Amino acid sequence: MRALLIVNPRATSTTGLRRDVIARALTSAVELTVVETRYRGHATRLASGAVRDGHGLVLTLGGDGTANEAINGIVGAGPGSGGGGADKLPALAPLPGGSANVFGRALGLPADPIDAAGRVLLGLAEGRERSIGLGLAAGRYFAFNAGLGLDAEVVRAVEALRASGKTATPALYMRTALRQYYQVTDRRHPALSLESDDGPDPSRLFLAIVSNTTPWTYVGGRPVQTSPQAGFDTGLDLLALRSMHTVGTFRALARMLASGDRAPTGRHILSLHDQARMLIKAERPVAFQVDGEYMGEHESVLFEAIPDAIRVII
Repeated sequence: MRALLIVNPRATSTTGLRRDVIARALTSAVELTVVETRYRGHATRLASGAVRDGHGLVLTLGGDGTANEAINGIVGAGPGSGGGGADKLPALAPLPGGSANVFGRALGLPADPIDAAGRVLLGLAEGRERSIGLGLAAGRYFAFNAGLGLDAEVVRAVEALRASGKTATPALYMRTALRQYYQVTDRRHPALSLESDDGPDPSRLFLAIVSNTTPWTYVGGRPVQTSPQAGFDTGLDLLALRSMHTVGTFRALARMLASGDRAPTGRHILSLHDQARMLIKAERPVAFQVDGEYMGEHESVLFEAIPDAIRVII
């Protein structure tokens, strides 16, 4: 099998030594080409080229952003956005090299990239793979979640800090989230409205987190659950806030951090499960993120569930 390993050399926990160890191990099972990314969007181009060149497997060594770019390169080069064409495309294996690695952890891959490569090699030898669904929002596929509002504002702020030389850590995200919540985001005037499979919702919303699987993210080793029922084999789930008062917001956050499979509840919380389509509109431009990558400000985003979109090695 021909395989392409896409390495993000700037990812948080990626090193040249780990890359070389992983590449040597993989060459025992596949005909491997290794390419490092040089700019944002490069992994998408590389993965799309792998589809055209007939590769059977694309691996990424980087964070969730690198994996997301590869997903968009693979699926975007396929027959269309209707789903069900995974068997005609290369399989994907996202090796963890970033700070959170939400997608790989959701697939059950080990947190260490060398251990994860070993799991992928075993999966290849035993033929272990599965087709998973993806989300599609504003023309961008996503593996685990997308959001409008405060979470995307935090992603935007952290990306700016990383560009100035800061290292992405859970502590940096938490400090940035608190500063954004108390000093920057508009907690008085909700901008969002929702139309789902069930029709228009009369609520005005401050933020919306759309999940394709769970958890939403991690704080160190602790999973953060916004929609515990979300899964790769169902439609999309939604958690939205009708209020951003301090007590209600932090009560919802405590529920997200609690162990178990209970979703946050309350009169200021809107939760939906297994939705095929959701349209979220905004009265003003609102920050938008996909798989932890900032995608600019939007006034309308259509979220769609795409079943059986891509194969993954497990």
